Amino acid sequence: MKAIVVGSGAGGATIARKLQSNGFEVNILEAGSFFKPFTRNISWSEPLRRWGLLGGEGNFRHLFPHMNMFRSSEDLLLVRGITTGGSTVLSCGNIVRTHRGLEEIGLDLTPEFQKLEGEIHPEPFPQERWRPLTREMCHVADDMGLNPQPTPKAVDPRLCVSCGLCEVGCHRGARWDSRRFLNEATCKGATLHTNCKVEKVILEGNIVKGVEINHHGKKNSLKADLVVLSAGGIGTPQILRNSGLEVENRLWADIVLTLGGVAPGARQLEEPPMVWYSEHENYILSPYLDILSHFFHKPWRKVSVKDRVGLMIKLADTEKGSVYDDGRVEKHLTKHDDEHFDEALNLAKEVMIGAGVSEPLIKGMYNGGHLGGTVPLKKEDVPLMRPSWMPDGLWVADLSLVPRSQGMPTILLTAALALRVAHEIIHQYEKSLR
Repeated sequence: MKAIVVGSGAGGATIARKLQSNGFEVNILEAGSFFKPFTRNISWSEPLRRWGLLGGEGNFRHLFPHMNMFRSSEDLLLVRGITTGGSTVLSCGNIVRTHRGLEEIGLDLTPEFQKLEGEIHPEPFPQERWRPLTREMCHVADDMGLNPQPTPKAVDPRLCVSCGLCEVGCHRGARWDSRRFLNEATCKGATLHTNCKVEKVILEGNIVKGVEINHHGKKNSLKADLVVLSAGGIGTPQILRNSGLEVENRLWADIVLTLGGVAPGARQLEEPPMVWYSEHENYILSPYLDILSHFFHKPWRKVSVKDRVGLMIKLADTEKGSVYDDGRVEKHLTKHDDEHFDEALNLAKEVMIGAGVSEPLIKGMYNGGHLGGTVPLKKEDVPLMRPSWMPDGLWVADLSLVPRSQGMPTILLTAALALRVAHEIIHQYEKSLR
């Protein structure tokens, strides 16, 4: 039984490993190249940054092509990882259960959460290695009744050197990413193809027969008995649209806004980002020195990275964004998003000022990197874990399935979804595998 898995991030790597272990012949198709971490020395860039000579965020792709950044509107930057490991290699390593909107459709992923946590072993980063100002902001948040919690992280403190640059890759191997599952899949016999962009699914009537690919500029086709799309909330709907299948205009992004302040000698970069978080109905607060805003946001230029302090708002945004046939993506902040950000900013200001961070406190860039909602499951879809309108043999295993924005870290959710989808595939095809 031949299976094609499109994408190698949290969803793709998880389902590829599971299917290969259960008798499928798996080909993993990754649009990007093999991942290489970014250089850890950013001090050379400080003079260029202060004078604005680094240009816009688009220039970053020349230094670090694995991070795909583009604007979906004038105010909002969207970020994807296109490389082996997908966006997990560009993450902060947070492994947190989140299920916003899933209870409404009757989907309980508790067994999958437990299974994955037992393999990844997330633990809070040792508090004695938090920066003093981070600890103080946590104390202030606690005094305010915001109930801050240490963040479960897939980071080995024995290997971590507290460089604070998790999002450009961990050169020490301290942080878990989905390449570990990917390696297990290939060791068991799965085949990984890099620089292999899937353009559309091949259909005969209502049955999947394979995919059309673009590999180093050459077009070809690969046959398969089933295809799993794990290309993310933008890549997956682009493939579906190119295949003549409709998707919903419900893109969400878990929009991030970091409030920046100044504290001489804070050295917030000398710890992993997001070591604690405070959860609210529509967002979380978490200490975070936003690298994108530090490099490319003009109002942040005058402050050295040694003195910059950030407190992040990660928002469960309104599910209103569109992915078009020609590859364009359109997403704006809505009135409701602005209202929730205003509420969160007031709390963030109180925490930072209470901890001794100097004003003025300046907003960073709006950006989003958790992309989902474009192929949402409905209640009637949950038993089989696939939208009922999809052709036979075609599955989705990424955040596209999640109907609502989370405003939380989503690696664990993505992997749990993929694991549940894998179980349903194995159950459906078990007779063919005998």
